Amino acid sequence: MTKGPVLLVTGGSRGIGAAISLLAARKGWRVAVNYASNKAAADTVVSKIVAGGGEALAIRGDVGDAADIASIFEAVDRHFGRLDGLANNAGIVDAPARVDEMSVARIERMMRINVTGSILCAAEAVRRMSSRHGGNGGAIVNISSMAAIIGSPSQYIDYAASKAAIDTFTVGLAREVATEGVRVNAVRPGVIDTEIHASGGLPDRARDMASSIPMQRAGTAEEVADAVLYLLSPSASYITGAILNVSGGR
Repeated sequence: MTKGPVLLVTGGSRGIGAAISLLAARKGWRVAVNYASNKAAADTVVSKIVAGGGEALAIRGDVGDAADIASIFEAVDRHFGRLDGLANNAGIVDAPARVDEMSVARIERMMRINVTGSILCAAEAVRRMSSRHGGNGGAIVNISSMAAIIGSPSQYIDYAASKAAIDTFTVGLAREVATEGVRVNAVRPGVIDTEIHASGGLPDRARDMASSIPMQRAGTAEEVADAVLYLLSPSASYITGAILNVSGGR
């Protein structure tokens, strides 16, 4: 029997990344679960996949470090021997601040992880999947944010700017590799109830913002994962360069 396709999920140990990993496994993908530091969380995701009859591997690596990115993809090569999809999910947010209160170190870290890291991961995926490099094709889904549209004033406009860069990168890369068997799309989550709000110093943000959302509730990581897996699937075979809002109408 031919083994299932292989998906790498960066930042796959919790939140949206964990939901993508778990749903992908249920849909027949073999999953590489990348994590930066929380090995226990990644191992938990892998254990759940294996318990459900799937195949998964936890791979440590910081997407803010080019050497780590190379080692992540090398680990995928060694264990799976192929790559069919990339969920470019790893990213950070920071504490609320005005732009005139932000340090150079904060802004550079934001861009290094959210932008440079995502671009380098996509480049590694293209080297493996593109027909130009002898690959059999594949799909990339970048995780953006509605912050790219809204701007997030007085909260984290550096994060918003990093996600706007991901939107532009998605469209450009999609056109660049459109004839090489690689589709590139993005998902823009809105207010999603995950741990990322606590890491940005606003643990109750999802609950507090519910009334400002047309659907009057925050979204779930699983709802974002549904959109990502659709864009990775053959059902989206004629979709590239698209950015899908998963935001409750916000």
